[in-house]
Amino acid sequence: MMYLKWGVHYFLGFLLVLTAHQAIAQQQQNTLWDNTVKQATKQVVYFNAWGGSHEVNRYIFWVGQQVKRRYGITLKHVKVDDISQVVSRLLVEKTAGRDTEGKIDLLWVNGENFATLKNNNLLYGPFSQSLPNYQWVDESKPSVKRDFSTPVEYMEAPWGMAHLVFYYDSSVLRQPPMSMEALLDYAKQHPGRITYPNPPHFLGTTFLKQVLLELASSPELLQKPVSQVDFAEVTAPLWKFLDQLHPVSWRQGKAFPANSSQMRQMLDSGELHVSFSFSPSEASNSIQAGLLPDTVKSYVHNGGTLGNTHFLAIPYNAKAKAAAQVVVNFLLSAEAQSQKMDPVIWGDPTVLAIDRLPEGQQTMFARFEEMPAMLTSIQRGKPLPEPHFSWTEALEKAWLKRYQQ
Repeated sequence: MMYLKWGVHYFLGFLLVLTAHQAIAQQQQNTLWDNTVKQATKQVVYFNAWGGSHEVNRYIFWVGQQVKRRYGITLKHVKVDDISQVVSRLLVEKTAGRDTEGKIDLLWVNGENFATLKNNNLLYGPFSQSLPNYQWVDESKPSVKRDFSTPVEYMEAPWGMAHLVFYYDSSVLRQPPMSMEALLDYAKQHPGRITYPNPPHFLGTTFLKQVLLELASSPELLQKPVSQVDFAEVTAPLWKFLDQLHPVSWRQGKAFPANSSQMRQMLDSGELHVSFSFSPSEASNSIQAGLLPDTVKSYVHNGGTLGNTHFLAIPYNAKAKAAAQVVVNFLLSAEAQSQKMDPVIWGDPTVLAIDRLPEGQQTMFARFEEMPAMLTSIQRGKPLPEPHFSWTEALEKAWLKRYQQ
């Protein structure tokens, strides 16, 4: 009995010491963050991000207003067409030895571009785990920790989710095809009503990946670099599928829509029966804008659809590293994430685990549950992991060789 009491006292003492150490560590972390916020005041953050969307640009402008008012930070949106050009510029700066004179403080990145930045030591970090709001990030999503199969290791901070989503007009089509095999059957029964953008358009390549993920006998091989697998053997089901689809698709597979906007217009006119987008809010945004009827509904395949995360990274030679971290922390707040998730504003799904947020912050997301064609069923859909980034170019080259000779 005496030993039991001694053991209980020892355990309670251990808990008290552990709690004290945790409190000290938390206090130190808070002090470090307070110093970062103070250092960020009056800094200018040059945020290199895609500028091809009115909704995105408007949201970033709102973010700039918020960080200016709250922290005295000036956020300048450097609008770019292709972030790979920014990555190339950083490579040049690294080669030239410009370690402290960089003109890029923050960039929107993922996939192959992140792998290039990480592999060439062009990133500041790890930093994201030290941000106060990172504690609310949903790390159960595989794409938060692995960016197109590249381990993130806190060298970039998740900012939003992308998910391949199909949509249809329920006044025309009662039950949509819930798999690629079902989509092919539907195309055979309704010739000319199914299509996809041709690669190397991003959405067309995404369609190829989705087919392969569903039909490949060993889809886990797609997580390996393409040079490490038998490409012809792994992709054989894809080419068999497309060889059957093209003769019964729109214009017999001899022409393809240019992009998701054209596909949306074709669905609206009845020329297509199914469309798709990598933006889960595509249908909702279009309904809100009067571009699609309110009978349009979104869905994902029974086995899941391709999903990934887009990130924010700080270059190794950023001049405003402190302010860049403060901006990213704000972008991970419930306020900024719920604002971005609103389909009227942008419609980009959150990276936060909503059910773990403080109750008052959870209510910021409640309004999305009843929106037409919106995200409740989509967010429950299983996201399939992006293949290793090397598959993108390999698939595009093979597709062009087979179908665009």
